[in-house]
This record gives sequence, C-alpha cells and structure tokens, in this order.
Amino acid sequence: MELAFLAVSPALVGVPAVSTPEIRRRVSPPSDFSTDVHPILQRVYAARGLSRNADLDLSLDRLLPVGSLDGVDAAAQLLAEHRAAGRVLVIGDFDADGATSTALVVRSLRAMRFAHVDFLVPNRFRFGYGLTPEIVALAATRRPTLIVTVDNGVSSVAGVATASSLGIPVLVTDHHLPGAVLPRAQVIVNPNLTNARFGSPALAGVGVAFYVIAALARALAPDEFRVADMLDLVALGTVADVVPLDRNNRVLVAQGLRRIRAGRCVPGILALLDSAGRSVEQITAADLGYAVAPRLNAAGRLDDMSVGIGCLLADESSEAARLAGLLAKLNEERREIEQRMQLEALGIAATVRFSENGDESLGLCLFEESWHQGVVGLVAGRIKDRLHRPVIAFARAEDGSLRGSGRSVSGVNIRDALDSIATRNPGLIDKFGGHAMAAGMTLPEENLGRFKTAFAAEIAARSDRESLTGVIHSDGALQAAELSLDTARMLRGAGPWGQGFPEPVFDGGFHVVDLRILGGKHVKMMLQPVDGSNGAGDAIEAIAFGYIGGATEDPSLRSGARIELAYRLEVNEYRGMERVQLNCQHVRVMANRV
Repeated sequence: MELAFLAVSPALVGVPAVSTPEIRRRVSPPSDFSTDVHPILQRVYAARGLSRNADLDLSLDRLLPVGSLDGVDAAAQLLAEHRAAGRVLVIGDFDADGATSTALVVRSLRAMRFAHVDFLVPNRFRFGYGLTPEIVALAATRRPTLIVTVDNGVSSVAGVATASSLGIPVLVTDHHLPGAVLPRAQVIVNPNLTNARFGSPALAGVGVAFYVIAALARALAPDEFRVADMLDLVALGTVADVVPLDRNNRVLVAQGLRRIRAGRCVPGILALLDSAGRSVEQITAADLGYAVAPRLNAAGRLDDMSVGIGCLLADESSEAARLAGLLAKLNEERREIEQRMQLEALGIAATVRFSENGDESLGLCLFEESWHQGVVGLVAGRIKDRLHRPVIAFARAEDGSLRGSGRSVSGVNIRDALDSIATRNPGLIDKFGGHAMAAGMTLPEENLGRFKTAFAAEIAARSDRESLTGVIHSDGALQAAELSLDTARMLRGAGPWGQGFPEPVFDGGFHVVDLRILGGKHVKMMLQPVDGSNGAGDAIEAIAFGYIGGATEDPSLRSGARIELAYRLEVNEYRGMERVQLNCQHVRVMANRV
C-alpha cells in the first residue's frame, strides 16, 4: 500500500488533513418574482442566479436552437449518407452517460429506418478508454461504413487514424475537454471545442447526441420521428454524469422527468426504477442519480456496459426486468468491492506522513495491489469527500500499467492539473482526459513515484484555503412552522436540482429529544427546533447517514444535546405514509440540554 506525500507552500501550512466544514449562507440578491412564488423558493432561486418567473420556464421551446450547436448539420448530413445502404456502428463510453447516449442514437436511427445500426462497447479493461486502435480493429470485423462515437472520441487521435487507414469514416460526438491535437474525423460535434459558439458547454454526452439526432430528424423525418421521445434517456444520462444543470440542461432534465413520471419512457428505465424501489410518479433527479445511475454504471465498472445498453434498448417489459435484475446483482457486487476498498483506502489515508516543518500533502495518490480498476473512481471520491483534497486512486490494469481515476474539489481543475503535469514531464503519463472535477489516466507503474511528486506539487500550486476547506452552502434558516411536509413537498417539486443548481440546504439549532443507531453507522434522531415547536408540537425526524465512523462523528451526540445542523428538508415515504424528515448534511454538537 502506498500514499503520495509532498510538503506544500508556506501559505498553506497548518491546513488540517480533515478540516471541520464551514457552514456558509448563500447570498440571495434582490429578485422580481411574483407573489405566487413562495418566499422560501424566491430566496433559493435568487441564490442560484434566477430573478424572475420567466427564469422558471423549463418548457421545450426554451432549449437552445438545435442548429446553434457547431457541427450538427454536418453530422446530420454525414449520417444521412449511410441511411439507405450503410452500416452504422455506434461506439459508446462505459458509464451511464455513454449507455444512454448509445441507446438514444441506436433507437433513433432504427426509428428513422436506417438500414443497419449496431453498437459496440468493449470491455474497457481490455481495450481502454475511447476509440482506441484496438477497438477500431474489433469494430472493423463488423464491416461498418461509418463509426459514430458517443460520449468519447475527442481525444482518440490514434483510433481515428486507424479507422481512416481502414477506410472507415468517423463521426465524433463528445463533450469532454479536447487535447492540443484533435482527431482527424470527418465531423466532430463537441460544445467544448476551441471557439465553439454554443451557449451550453455543460451538455453531457447524451445531450450532444440528442442535438445531433434532432438535426438529423429535422432533415430526414420531421413529421415521422419525435426526438422529444428520447428525453427520458437524456435526463438520465445528464443527471448521471453530474454535469452542471445550467438552464439548457435543466430543460432537458425537467422534460425527461415529466415523460418518466407519465410512464412514457423506455421499459428499461421503468424496470430500473422498480428494481430500486422508486415511485415512478414521484421520481426526482436525485432518484436518477442515486438509484438508477449506479445500477447502469455497475455494468461498466465490473464487466462491460452491454448489459446496461441492452436494458435501455429492450422493448419488452419482461426483457427489461430481466436485465435490470442482472444490473442490480452487479451493483450489489460493486458495493461490496467498494466497501472493502474504501476501508483500505482510509487506512492508507490515515498514514499521511508529515515533513519536518509540519507541511502536509495536498494531492493524494492511493494504490493497492488488489484494487479493482472499475471501482477506483468511487474510492477516490469517498476519500476526497473525507479529506477535502484532490485524490487519484490507482489499480493495476491487465497490461501491467496503472490506471487512475481522480476526483477533485471545487476550485481545483484536475484535468488541467494533469495537462500541466504531462506538458512539464513528457513521457510521465501515457494518457489522460476528463473534466474539472473528475479525470482518468494511465501510466507505467515505474512512473508512479515521480507522478506522486509532480501531482502533489501541481495541486499545491493550484490550491488555497478556500478550496481545501469543506464548505457547506446553506440557504439560511427555516422557521419552526416551515419545517413541514408541505414545505418539503414544495421543495421536491421545485427542481430539478443537481450539479450547479444544488438542492436547497438549510441550517439551524435543535435539541435532541431521542436518538438511536441504525445499521451500525446511521443516526436516527427526533429533534425540536431551538426557536420553538414546529407548530403541531411534535418532534421532527432526522437522519444522519454514515455519521458513525465519519469524519465529523462526535461521541457527545446523545439525547439531551443541543446541535447545529445543515440539512435538507425531505419527504420520507415509508409503507405508503409520508413524513417530513431532515436529512443531515452536517452535525455539530454545541452543548448538553439544560
């Protein structure tokens, strides 16, 4: 077991390895909402940049125009050339965004009567990420006349070159940040290309695919094919990939959720929701992110994504249910592997070594011989949340190299950090790519020691106290009378909430009336607001998931204590009954009750 270490700049000396999160209230600027928007929502919306009722309009006609995404018309023309007699092969990524992108394109092209459409998502542990030369060689055995990448390809210079040498044209649709050199594909559609004019660079891969298909439908079958019928897949992929929910993405997700709630979605999504025990009629973006997406992702993490894509392509409910059951089993296996790896990673992190002057490591690299390469990203995220540090977790690949998955903190762009390291240290990293908050990479094992040093130095140069302190942003306090089921229902329906448009969090003081431990790690409490009863005089339920053994666990949390909470106000549905519940994001024991 190994852990990276490097002393940091003097300006950061004394920043603790596990800092106590600071609760910071959001600023709500003046707004011009009408009186029919509840005052709580007015301040929540204003803190997220909205100011008037028109900003709440998430109807389809508020989407950015299809033709405004650079390259979609050329992509539609290229696709149309292969409609009658071509063989289109869709090559996707191995996560939920890639699965939904693949299903969307395959379903759409088949609905528009393309002669032959198929997909290929090989095992990433054997073939690597993106359109690699090895994947192209496998794809060539299917004799495609056109390869279409979804949610990958913008970094696949060698793969596109291989396809070109075999006479296979390539259409790249992607949303990842491009490298210094673009692949020489026939067409590239990516809102993050240099000089791109599209107004929403936050599109997920499935969002890019949606725009390409919309342009194609407009050209080929405007009266026969409704691209809006694919919005359930767009919503799932967008939420699963944790891209920022800007206005355009909020429209896509809101419209997709409407379709799912009405039951007008692919059977696979219904089967996955049923497998997760979620109500279709009440589904939220959080349900997609925390219940459905992990089941899809489990296939790509432990095996390959073909099972997940098959579930989303299934037209019969029975087949969708069968595949959803397989995904549920894979997800349980993933959980068991992740729990073991997380414990091992915490053990490594607990041995963070300090230099003689007390400086600490800011960029952590974790590696253990037995780790599963499909789960290291989850482990990196857990440790990042625990230590408030950028983390890369590595596992050994089948070819002997190390594959790392990194997660970062707000204010530190980990993809740019890797780019800087690669530029300054030629040959140190084999491949890398990703986003500001998440990135993947490969390197020879013998380079790990040098990479640790370079990574820690790079993170030290890019970090400050703000980025390395856990900050919980609050939307202020709620009055005791506002801690009600009606308020919780209102907040649930006011989304979609997600990355960049976060679900409301509130803070306040409470007395602990009763407390018990659930499952050895969760704390269930009954609370009374410090500022009075909640109207009916009843105590309020609260749950602190993972509190026992967590970074902020306090043994003085007991009945009679006074606590300060940051919490989400939620609807807890159990056995057909709904109750209001505080989902604790942070608990701080202040004093015993007197």
